Amino acid sequence: MNTVMENFGSLVFNDSVMRQRLPREVFQQVQRSMKDGKRLDSAAATVVANAMKDWAIEKGATHFTHWFQPMTGITAEKHDSFLSPVEGGRVIMEFSGKELIQGEPDASSFPSGGLRATFEARGYTAWDPTSYAFIKENVLCIPTAFCSYGGEALDKKTPLLRSMEAINRQGMRIIRLFGNEGVTSIKTTVGPEQEYFLIDRGVYEKRKDLQYTGRTLFGAKPPKGQELEDHYFGAIKPRVAAFMAELDEELWKLGILSRTEHNEVAPGQHELAPMYTTTNIAADHNQLTMELMQKIARKHGMVCLLHEKPFAGVNGSGKHNNWSISTNTGVNLLEPGETPYENAQFLLFLCAVLQAVDDYQDMLRICVASAGNDHRLGANEAPPAVVSVFIGTELSAILSAIENDEPYGSREKELIKVGVHVLPKFPRDTTDRNRTSPFAFTGNKFEFRMVGSSQSISGPNVVLNTAVAESLRQYADALEGAEDFEKALHDLIRDVIRRHKRIIFNGNGYDDAWIREAESRGLLNLRSTPDCVPYYLAPKNIELFARHKVYSETEIRARYEIKLDGYCKVLHIEALTMLDMVWKDILPAVSRYSKALADAAISKKALCSEIDCRFETEQAKKISSLTAAAVARAQDLEYAVMDVKNAGDSLAQARCCRDEVFSAMNELRTVIDELESCTASSCWPFPSYGEILFSVR
Repeated sequence: MNTVMENFGSLVFNDSVMRQRLPREVFQQVQRSMKDGKRLDSAAATVVANAMKDWAIEKGATHFTHWFQPMTGITAEKHDSFLSPVEGGRVIMEFSGKELIQGEPDASSFPSGGLRATFEARGYTAWDPTSYAFIKENVLCIPTAFCSYGGEALDKKTPLLRSMEAINRQGMRIIRLFGNEGVTSIKTTVGPEQEYFLIDRGVYEKRKDLQYTGRTLFGAKPPKGQELEDHYFGAIKPRVAAFMAELDEELWKLGILSRTEHNEVAPGQHELAPMYTTTNIAADHNQLTMELMQKIARKHGMVCLLHEKPFAGVNGSGKHNNWSISTNTGVNLLEPGETPYENAQFLLFLCAVLQAVDDYQDMLRICVASAGNDHRLGANEAPPAVVSVFIGTELSAILSAIENDEPYGSREKELIKVGVHVLPKFPRDTTDRNRTSPFAFTGNKFEFRMVGSSQSISGPNVVLNTAVAESLRQYADALEGAEDFEKALHDLIRDVIRRHKRIIFNGNGYDDAWIREAESRGLLNLRSTPDCVPYYLAPKNIELFARHKVYSETEIRARYEIKLDGYCKVLHIEALTMLDMVWKDILPAVSRYSKALADAAISKKALCSEIDCRFETEQAKKISSLTAAAVARAQDLEYAVMDVKNAGDSLAQARCCRDEVFSAMNELRTVIDELESCTASSCWPFPSYGEILFSVR
């Protein structure tokens, strides 16, 4: 236990290290920079850089990097050594304040959606002092924002930081209305649960589709999958337990609060859940977690799959984004209180979230959209593509009483008046959890369950922060200067409930009847990425992000292009991989097996004409028929891929990919999977689903 406590955060340049190594006044400057966004002057930055360099070298670091998160969804880094030449052919170890604060990686080859031309290579990384520097593989990693020469955000971190400023700015206006003078800031916090698959490295290296795309493009259903539900929370296998133990150790060194780990529903599927922390830091930590999962798995002879749907017929993987709002004094604003004003404040922030989800359900769907997540959303394992909010029966009844000016519970003779009455005691676990809800209230936080397992959590939290900030802005505008604050507050909450109650749904999100009901309520059902991405450019969405200075219209349009381009590229790679596997591996193997069947039948007949050869002849006929169908379907896929180039603009190409390429891929897969089911295992060129899913023993 002592070793764990000593190692926790040992590779992080955190408050404890800074307090020891920095002069008091510089340490205080850094703290103000972290908490209040105050700019660090160059002299202080030089002191911090020297202390950071000395600490890193003592820990074995030889290089530093500005660690940033481009719009690829993963992280990027360029390593520079601390070495600096001096006279006599010697070197010294140096690291300046300028090098700490700003770097200049090449920006031309990262996705920019038109923000950068190929020949415009200049881009800047800028130190984010709100997220601690850390050491990874003997490299000092400095978390940074990444922007273009013209100042446009080219990354995931910059908009996230802007959105945190927006919700702080508008939230503080509300806090002041309730007389909370001791509060100086509010922040959102997140605890992202991470699902993933572990498979044996040997079978992975025999599957081109897993290597090129992260998912299996073919695979007949095995005799056993997840039907017995015997993997969920089952005993953890020794190889997996060893992986988890090393993963915990490395995460703890980086100050990442990895806490819960268990087997998930599908064979080979697992989950890791950290404790919550500030949203910006949680996003950094989740990126590190995914990276370490993949590196450590390989050390244990396994491969970690983060794709949302690596296997058909079993559950895919998501990333549950547990989101909440707190004050710097430690008050969770999504937790009911003990006094009338605390409960009124809770209800107002709750309404802000309900309104945000309803008003910007399109943006919440867009922020989780990807070719991979499209496979998962709407299946009986993940939330549907329709966005709704679960708040439970008791809280729903309280809101209904306020909406209709009706008594609630034991207060049979008295109406609930917000700001006057203490609400009925509302314990954290007052209701069951709804695992089918895309956006579920779980006592003092909301669990956004639509996020895909491979995705950065920055995008979803940018939308959440900004949309809730807009609700709070509207409320502050309405309440500031009200003659009767309590009446205005009560009327506001009642009116918000009336306008946005359609977004509340406490039932079974997997039921087809709910989808029909949702559409009758006017909720959006955006089933695929090409369905939802056009909403990026809706005037209300452009106005939202521009008003709160999170995205400019130019930055929004860039992300629109990047999302469509990424979708098309993924399907293009998947289609080409399928064709490669079919033409070069599957059809030649099946042809050899078919010939072997024919030869076996001929040999039997040569021995004795009365020998029954029905198995060989009928199987050969079936395989011949399926082979012909596979050839035709593969040719159809080739034509569909070529059609995309002539489809038109990026949206037209994405729709062509969905309607023609993806459809042709499914038709080809159906034939190939049937071929696999009637081909001898020894002749099939790739490991089967059963071999993959149960490969870790």
